[in-house]
Amino acid sequence: MVPTSGGLLILIIALLSISLNSLFFKFTTQNYVILVIIVLFGLFGVLDDMINIGRLSKLVIMYYCTYPLIQYVPQPLVLHTDAWAISLGVLSLQFIVPTYVLVASNLVNMHSGYNGLASGLSVIVLSSLIIKSILVNDIENIVTVVALTGALIGFYIYDRYPSKIFWGNVGSLVIGATIGSIIVIQGFLISGFIMLIPHTINFLMYVYWKVKKYPVAKFGKCREDGTIEVPNPLTLKWVLPYYYNVTEKQATYAMFLLTSVFCAIGILIPGRL
Repeated sequence: MVPTSGGLLILIIALLSISLNSLFFKFTTQNYVILVIIVLFGLFGVLDDMINIGRLSKLVIMYYCTYPLIQYVPQPLVLHTDAWAISLGVLSLQFIVPTYVLVASNLVNMHSGYNGLASGLSVIVLSSLIIKSILVNDIENIVTVVALTGALIGFYIYDRYPSKIFWGNVGSLVIGATIGSIIVIQGFLISGFIMLIPHTINFLMYVYWKVKKYPVAKFGKCREDGTIEVPNPLTLKWVLPYYYNVTEKQATYAMFLLTSVFCAIGILIPGRL
């Protein structure tokens, strides 16, 4: 009874914002390249909702959807502070860049399940990356990202508990690609990794679940007092409600707080790291 393709609205509103602003401002080429990648991921999300492409085919296609970004990344990608620098060489172009965007989009997709959880976490991560871009005095290349973030904030108002709309595969892929793109094009590989540590932990818990071959469980239950009952503590969002009586809103806010801590650490790391 709840619409499930709200991610299209995020993309359309961001495109409208960018098109109107392009009448008055000249954007760098990087902004349009990021836009192309985001649109490709969005179209792929629509296709994925319509037909079963297959997991391997899905990963391969999405991997190559990121290739337009490669030519606008520093060649080779360099991590540096005022004191030292490390060149990542050709690996940054042919492996790190596509993989980072692909992994980010899938991490966002997996760390969900509560009303407004995925979109709220994404607002926190994207806002943190924008703040870090401001601190390094480089915002010319992330106008597209700012537009997507603004549209996402508007979407979150309706996606939070109780959700009036869900974003579907389109939303998770579009926003995941946005997060991956700003991390790569700004050279925030280490900072971005730190900000996504909760997402990564959630993924590793999922891997452990699969390796141990525990029974499949996708849904919890709501008790009479409004707290939630979850099947196990094998996914990050279920850890707190498994051991304590909390509502869905409280569990969601706990995840927001956890990600905010790691985002703050990522912001405080100096330079383009």
